[in-house]
Amino acid sequence: MGTAQDKLVDGLYGLGWAGVKKLPEPAAEALGRRIADFAWKRRGKSVLRLESNLARVVPDAGPERLRELSKAGMRSYMRYWMESFRLPTMDPKRFGTDVEFKDEHILREALASGRGVVVALPHLANWDLAGAWAIGHIGVPFTTVAERLKPETLYDRFVAYRESLGMEVLPHSGGAAFGTLARRLRSGGLVCLVADRDLSASGVEVDFFGSKARMPAGPALLAQQTGAVLLPATLHYGDTPKMYGRIHPEVEVPRTGTRTEKTTVMTQAVADAFAWGIAEHPEDWHMLQRLWLEDLEDLGERTQ
Repeated sequence: MGTAQDKLVDGLYGLGWAGVKKLPEPAAEALGRRIADFAWKRRGKSVLRLESNLARVVPDAGPERLRELSKAGMRSYMRYWMESFRLPTMDPKRFGTDVEFKDEHILREALASGRGVVVALPHLANWDLAGAWAIGHIGVPFTTVAERLKPETLYDRFVAYRESLGMEVLPHSGGAAFGTLARRLRSGGLVCLVADRDLSASGVEVDFFGSKARMPAGPALLAQQTGAVLLPATLHYGDTPKMYGRIHPEVEVPRTGTRTEKTTVMTQAVADAFAWGIAEHPEDWHMLQRLWLEDLEDLGERTQ
């Protein structure tokens, strides 16, 4: 049985899905900006954490610049939600005009190779829209993994929403998901994973903007185990309604080293691609949680 708070959260998200997609696009955009500005002015924990994270990304930014970035960041975050609520009602033909990827040919050539492709993305701009672009514009369905949310009914809503766009969604449940992803790749399929935050003990330690963080080992391990092509991708919004992205060059499996050593090298290469995209467009990085190990250690000390 869910708690009253769980039911409230689920109800609010359900209201968003039901209501926002019925709004005219300009009205939805305006609503998103108003909600973002309200949340930003309240200076809650999420906004302060966003500013703390941005301070690592833009180390020379003073307090005023960080506040500007966090305000733009909250607007970008709410734009993600407004777009996501409306995605199931959008004409798939728009994905070819509303989304533009630099070096799209890298993805097309990798898919044509038949090796299977793992695309790793950070929490930049709208990764769901990028997935819809892959299905509607490239014409390739894909498999992804979703973290189980509470309440369970909210997780079910997310899964149903993403499946309505043509994605295959697996629960983040360890080996079972990994095995299915590996099978999809061996059959030449596409797997897309959001991979810039891993709080588990199995995460790979990487250098990220000069400090240590952990990122998932999954993309590198899948590429090693299946022979799939591993491609980092980064996204950003523009001044227009369009979203832009870049397909980065393949992260190849090192020829020497143990599996752990290879995984570390590959995950660092993915982190470097993410860092490039985030540094170019920090306001579109929706990281409202703790990421760096130093911040997580501080949290542990305070809660002991």
